[in-house]
Amino acid sequence: MFDGIITPLVTPFDNDENQNINYEETYKLIDKLINKGVRGLFILGSNGEFYNLSSLEKLEFIKNVVNYVNKRIKVMAGIGACSLIDTIYLAKNSEKLGVDALSLVGPYFVVPDEEELFNYFLEVSKSVEIPIVLYNIPKFTGYNISNELFEKLLNIKNIIGIKDSSGNTELLDKYIISAKKYNKDVYVGSDSKISYGYFKGAKGAIASTSNFITKTLVNLWDSLENNDLVKAEEFQKDIDVFRNILKLATIPNILKRSIKLANIADVGSARKPFLNIEDRYDKEIMEVVDYFNKKGGI
Repeated sequence: MFDGIITPLVTPFDNDENQNINYEETYKLIDKLINKGVRGLFILGSNGEFYNLSSLEKLEFIKNVVNYVNKRIKVMAGIGACSLIDTIYLAKNSEKLGVDALSLVGPYFVVPDEEELFNYFLEVSKSVEIPIVLYNIPKFTGYNISNELFEKLLNIKNIIGIKDSSGNTELLDKYIISAKKYNKDVYVGSDSKISYGYFKGAKGAIASTSNFITKTLVNLWDSLENNDLVKAEEFQKDIDVFRNILKLATIPNILKRSIKLANIADVGSARKPFLNIEDRYDKEIMEVVDYFNKKGGI
């Protein structure tokens, strides 16, 4: 269903006190991504600031994105919440709004045991018929989805795979081996591990940097598929040129500012309580923008 480069879309906000969702700039960004060759969108993930949106805002955003994309590419929506009730509410309504798949992160802030986590994923999967991609991101949940639990969950028909953002290649290897047994898929969620994941058998990469350096990511995947290893290595290294400045501010502030300074779309800043970085890091960002403009990587 999903393969290649999938963009975890940032959520554009107005540049004012209210920071409402800016749909005009959302559509501008989506058109750029589709025109540059991404094969799917993942909305309301961590870079989409799902944690900073109300349920009503999430569903309105899903409705508008699905309608605007109009089946040009596949759309996956993040529905994770700490509460099972909230998650099922979002899952059912997202399905009604026409998304192609759901992304499901485990509860965060508290750490469920394996049985609780299995039941959480099971109950959500039973509430809908569309495919579900699990989301492993221990940096924010506080735990990994163990490979043993993953294998158990792969027996559930509409759980079709996992996005792994752990950066742990040993765990990624295990996920891929397990997924192959069930004819299901693994998606790389760490942009620095895309080539590694591809050669191990990952189906695609859900890569946040593709919001900005879209052509670099698309060219990387194309080079991998064409077995052009020299070019693939170059594109993989280029990603680090941008990744090196992402740590300058709270995620996704540098990413969003880069999108604006590259004249792709005015996506605003991260929503409060995170502060607007304004022009604080523009020198560093513009050096990166210039680098990729010269290489045709944006």
